Amino acid sequence: MLTPPEQFGIIEKGVYRSDMLHPSQFSFIKALQLKTALVLSPEVPTRAVTNFLEDNNIKLVHLGLRVWKFWKPNLGWRPVSEELIKDGLEMALDVENHPILTWTYCNTRKRSGIHETGTFVGCLRKLQNWNFNSIVAEYRCYAGNKARYVNEQFIELFDMDLITLPHNLPSWFLEQQKLLQQEEEEEFTSTL
Repeated sequence: MLTPPEQFGIIEKGVYRSDMLHPSQFSFIKALQLKTALVLSPEVPTRAVTNFLEDNNIKLVHLGLRVWKFWKPNLGWRPVSEELIKDGLEMALDVENHPILTWTYCNTRKRSGIHETGTFVGCLRKLQNWNFNSIVAEYRCYAGNKARYVNEQFIELFDMDLITLPHNLPSWFLEQQKLLQQEEEEEFTSTL
């Protein structure tokens, strides 16, 4: 039986999101034929997870470990950083890393990784020129009653100019950019 992780979702073709992984979900994850697992939280995945990734030739990129190295867990809440989101988006937009699973490991059930992953996805949607209300609706759909206004504000204020688009952009991103450009051209010609 294939059991998806909690908070699993398809962001775009070849780009997925989820909560932390458990051995009961390994068959499902294996079926995705991932190349990359992108971890956004500072916590270290369990040995079972790292062994699974190694056994299946899935590259583990632990951005959270590098970005959060000065964070002290006993201090409680931590803000999402621009560096984490920038580096994560650049990885997710490089088709060489696809299929890619973006996830957050959390060793408590109080938090399910919705904050880092939700903010990451929200910033990707902003880069895709989604309407801000649609971005917030998607964020809240996954976050439920754990949604944080500060994360929504982070998405709204995130500077897209920080992102360096990779050379190997996915076709879905290129097609969206082409459609947006066509819309702008049509709007411009209709005003003449």
